Amino acid sequence: MDLTREYPDETYEAIKQAWAKHGVIFFRDQHLDAAQRDAFAARLGEIRVRQELRKEPGQIKAIGEGWHTDMTCFDEPPKATMLFCEEVPPWGGDTQWAAMGPTFEALSPGLQSTLLSLNAIHANVRKLGYSYAQTDPPEPSIAEYDAAEGPIHPVVRLIPETGRRVLYVNPEFTTRFEGWTRRESLPLLRYLFDFGIRPEFIARFRWVPGSVAMWDNRQTWHFAVNDYQGQRRVMHRILLAGSKPTLAA
Repeated sequence: MDLTREYPDETYEAIKQAWAKHGVIFFRDQHLDAAQRDAFAARLGEIRVRQELRKEPGQIKAIGEGWHTDMTCFDEPPKATMLFCEEVPPWGGDTQWAAMGPTFEALSPGLQSTLLSLNAIHANVRKLGYSYAQTDPPEPSIAEYDAAEGPIHPVVRLIPETGRRVLYVNPEFTTRFEGWTRRESLPLLRYLFDFGIRPEFIARFRWVPGSVAMWDNRQTWHFAVNDYQGQRRVMHRILLAGSKPTLAA
């Protein structure tokens, strides 16, 4: 495809179906300007956020260098994220995704049943912003996690387009299970966080200028690999509006 062109509605529906089925899809050799990025994204959903992600050679930290799902600390987290590559370092700077559909399906029937009965609280306890801070903020205390307020989402959510049930917790924003303390929640959360990044659930993408990655924020985690110190990396990000997660009863 040439994403600067217009296609019939059926083409964009096919992209949406592939997106929902696979969780993340990629395009190569797509050199779009800002207006063209907006036009393409608008055919797939309502644009919620536009952002340039620029890491300069003197910056140490990278946005997204930990497993997470974008903005689940919101009542209606973004449905999808689109990343357009403008400039990459000569080495490194890959992105990884972890698939939460296969993760849930690989759990035991007993644990699946337990998770289906749970909700979890999502909050930005560490107050992370989208900036290139030089150091990580201190880890909040157990008491701060217990006191943190945020939306309550089902631990297992439904992808309506496919009927698939997916694990819907993530290491960045899921603080505890509803009705549980942080200390009680941690053993099970840590198990799920470790289980979700087993190699068989992960895809890794090497960027080149003109690459486009689009991921379903409802069913993936992602991780920006920060292994290119002293180099520049420039991306353009678009988030598409989502809705309140649907319980996978």
